[in-house]
Amino acid sequence: MRMYDIIRRKRDGEELTDEEIGYFVREYTEGRIPDYQAAAFCMAVFYKGMSDRETAVLTMRMAESGDMLDLSRYGELSVDKHSTGGVGDKTSLIVGPIAASLGCKVTKMSGRGLGHTGGTIDKLESIPGFRTTLSAQEFFDVIDKTGMAIIGQSDNLTPADKKLYALRDVTATVDSIPLIVSSIMSKKLAAGSHTITLDVKVGSGAFMKTPEQAGILARKMVAIGKACGRNMAAVLTDMD
Repeated sequence: MRMYDIIRRKRDGEELTDEEIGYFVREYTEGRIPDYQAAAFCMAVFYKGMSDRETAVLTMRMAESGDMLDLSRYGELSVDKHSTGGVGDKTSLIVGPIAASLGCKVTKMSGRGLGHTGGTIDKLESIPGFRTTLSAQEFFDVIDKTGMAIIGQSDNLTPADKKLYALRDVTATVDSIPLIVSSIMSKKLAAGSHTITLDVKVGSGAFMKTPEQAGILARKMVAIGKACGRNMAAVLTDMD
């Protein structure tokens, strides 16, 4: 199997096999596929899209590229939320403590800035002494004590997404629905929460400019989460 052929097939609008998608994720994560070929792949996906099956397979392979947290100790109390991001988005800093105060176990892995936005981790790290990299034991200790922990993406959790996330940021392939879905949901699945709420931003300050675009993105992410046994919900919020 050659990455050249996978890029060519996607460039020509063909549907990739499970094996081809798995090969790309595995080989790119291990450093055996160079950034320039991964960038070409992302651009081909940007223009030609992916079927629901392709997107689901890409999501699962990215989730399985590293460690997957086991939150079974918290049962149905384990919750997570994700905002698709935009200018001035600080939802997690408000919603997380509220959910924790109601007895939920908020286990959130957040990202850095993408495109024109600032990420939750970037905001938190502006606080002197605030650490967003915790060991697994520290992570659980904080949740047990406070009901909530927000951490950055570790090297061992969805490493495939960590590499692709940075690549998309500099190759003008951020606002591709299959790539957004696989990036968000691979992290959510690897983070292990039972219940996931998606805050899908729409408007001039967001990646999704219209309610129609945002609705497509929300439905695809909810469907993938439900197919993987998660309790899912999505809300569209204005970011004009």
